[in-house]
Amino acid sequence: MENLQKQLELIKRGTAEIFPEEELIVKLERSIETGKPLRVKLGIDPSTKDIHLGHTVVLHKLRQFQELGHKAVLIIGDGTGLVGDPSGRDKTRPQLTPEEIEENAKTYLEQVRKVLLMDKDKLEIVKNGDWFRKMTFFDLVRLASKITVARVLERDDFAERFKKKVPISLHELIYPVMQGYDSVMVNSDIELGGTDQKYNLLVGRDLQRDEGQEPQICITLPLLIGTDGKQKMSKSYDNYIGVTEPAKTMFDKILSIPDSLARDYALLLTNGDVTSFEALLSQDPAGTKALLALKIVEQYWGQEAAQHVSEADASLSLLRKASVDVSSLEFKMFHWRMGEFAQKAVISKSDLKDGKVWIVRLVKATGFVKSNSEARQKIIEGAVTLNGEKITDPESEVPVKEGDIIKLGKKRLAVVKIETTDKHG
Repeated sequence: MENLQKQLELIKRGTAEIFPEEELIVKLERSIETGKPLRVKLGIDPSTKDIHLGHTVVLHKLRQFQELGHKAVLIIGDGTGLVGDPSGRDKTRPQLTPEEIEENAKTYLEQVRKVLLMDKDKLEIVKNGDWFRKMTFFDLVRLASKITVARVLERDDFAERFKKKVPISLHELIYPVMQGYDSVMVNSDIELGGTDQKYNLLVGRDLQRDEGQEPQICITLPLLIGTDGKQKMSKSYDNYIGVTEPAKTMFDKILSIPDSLARDYALLLTNGDVTSFEALLSQDPAGTKALLALKIVEQYWGQEAAQHVSEADASLSLLRKASVDVSSLEFKMFHWRMGEFAQKAVISKSDLKDGKVWIVRLVKATGFVKSNSEARQKIIEGAVTLNGEKITDPESEVPVKEGDIIKLGKKRLAVVKIETTDKHG
């Protein structure tokens, strides 16, 4: 499990609000000390058959918690889905049938596999219909008594509808209580949601406290703006990018977003370095957006599909044919695009003399060759480049630093990583 500072750095990435943050730190410290992972809850109502990239913002954050060693608790809202979340709605949501909910839930589970780690020790999947169906009417009355109507009407969406005399159905007032009760049933340490979910998340804290549980930490994330650059991503606005859409369609839709949205997409949908991305975006918006699109396609469709798309795309073709300066930019873009998923050429500090390393040792460190003799042969053949410069002398000592890119042949690339300990032991 990562240390506290590294965990906080990743958890805070792209979040809108963490409340209360001081309680989060206490929970993380306790988790690190005991080795017991935190239970991080996310509830999703199967209101449609497909999810889009807007839905994956919270899923991506949940995946980050998994990578930090914590346990994701995914609640399929086959109970809450029958009611319909009123958050952010300007009118009552149409109610679905149990059959529609069940059918949608099947496709949701298939699609979240594209984002989450599915190992049993990393993910727990439950359906909230399992406990709501067992509740009597009097159980519901007792639960509803914990939240006042005045407090519910403090919500911006309800307050606005009340002001405009837009009907608010009684069952909509029950929804936040149902979502909050989910937190009690799974005993969550943290709950994730969009910024429109803040009220619902806070209800969960209150109900947990009433039941004698330690209240969960609430973490909200921004709502992803759709391809129109104006409204949140939604099928209703026809500005969405579905996770099951063909790779080329997904790629083209991401290319179509306004330049002003590119940073948010990089921040919320990838683990790439945003500072580097912003610098690249200012130099070449089209090429940088193309690489952003390529990275996202790779996440959902794999390297082969991404490679096929890249070979056909004009924006990337221009980069490949560009001058030396832009070629250098391309390598920086590659480093950003691949990030932590790149092949690593790992060397230790003891391999370096005055900041230089024997080229044969560096080539072998990529894992692309099995021996020093094979590495020598590739260098002599002219198949090795370091940051775009061809190396042909197998006896040469080359200057190298963390993040440099070594290439073997046309397609095999690795990012240099320098370890502080002696890997040769």
